[in-house]
Amino acid sequence: MVQGNKNFATAQAKSIRVSSRKLNLVATFIRNMKVSEALVQLTFSPKRIAKVVKDCLQSAVANAENNLGLDIDRLVITKATVGKALVMKRVMPRAKGRATRINKFFSNLYITVTEKEDN
Repeated sequence: MVQGNKNFATAQAKSIRVSSRKLNLVATFIRNMKVSEALVQLTFSPKRIAKVVKDCLQSAVANAENNLGLDIDRLVITKATVGKALVMKRVMPRAKGRATRINKFFSNLYITVTEKEDN
C-alpha cells in the first residue's frame, strides 16, 4: 500500500569516518543498480566502507517495505549521494620541535530506493 504518491524510501548514514572521495567510489558503483544485485556486490567488495554502505542500503529497503509497503524485489537505487561532514583536526609532533596538522575527514551518505515498474 503506497501512501499518497510517494513510492520511494530513503536512508542516511551520517558522520562516517571516511573521506567523501573514497565513499563516492562505492556510491557511484551502486547507483541505478537493483537492490538485490547491489547487496551482493557490496558483500564481496574489497572496500572497507562497503559494509557501512550495505547497512544503509538495508535500512532503506526496510523503510520501503515496512513504512510504504513496496515490493522489495522491484526496488532500484535511484540516488546515492555523498556529502562532506565535519573535519577533525589533530596535531602530529615532528622533528626539531615542529608540529604538523592531520585532518581526519567524515562524510554523510544518503540513499534513495524506488519501486521500478515491470516492463
